[in-house]
Amino acid sequence: MGNYAVYPSLSGRNVFITGGATGIGESLVEAFVRQQARVAFIDLDLDAAQGLQKRLKEENFPEPWFEQCDVRDISALEKCLRKAASDLGPVSVLVNNAGNDERHRADDISVEYWDDRIAVNLRHQFFAAREVARGMKELGGGSIINFGSVQAYLSSPGMSGYAVSKYGVRGVTRTLAREFGKDNIRVNTLVPGWVMTERQKRLWVDEEAEKMIDQVQCLPGRLMSEDVARLVLFLASDDSAMCTAQDFIVDAGWV
Repeated sequence: MGNYAVYPSLSGRNVFITGGATGIGESLVEAFVRQQARVAFIDLDLDAAQGLQKRLKEENFPEPWFEQCDVRDISALEKCLRKAASDLGPVSVLVNNAGNDERHRADDISVEYWDDRIAVNLRHQFFAAREVARGMKELGGGSIINFGSVQAYLSSPGMSGYAVSKYGVRGVTRTLAREFGKDNIRVNTLVPGWVMTERQKRLWVDEEAEKMIDQVQCLPGRLMSEDVARLVLFLASDDSAMCTAQDFIVDAGWV
């Protein structure tokens, strides 16, 4: 069960990942580095990002490009994307991973908080995709992978701003896939289930949650960041050349 695919088309390809320092993002950075891609990533967590760079370097992998950035600041995000393209070359693969699934009760949500949930989970995905598409056209194509969530399909309480944002990602994916398709740019949505990151386990995965997961998943075991990363690698590679405008779900059979 430990032998996984190697994608020759990813070797030397420029990959940009948002929210790459921890959790799923950390696994994405490592997965692409191991495929010999040239990886750039951004994150707010400077310490975690530098720790990841150091670990990969100690394992004799090339140190990935990094800039600290808040994806809610669209100007800063676009500046980072342009800088990465200048330093490494045009981005071939964009992975819009950054997000925050902080729980929130409907009665407690202010207009400002609602707007912030949209900004951190949805808005940046559109503007990052638009920015990299310009370079992808010069390359003759590319792959954009937006991150959704099974919460867009469920009726879980305490996640309205997050669920709305992730449902909106489907609209961004499908409209941009149509607009960018003529330039051979593919746009898909990666839809993870409940991934057992350290943050999730620390904040929300208690005994009751464990029982619920056992009930709703078709498969035993727990969904890990590496499971998500392996599907992203496929969508980034030429092996998925005719896949676009779709939702790709990895959730152990939840929805």
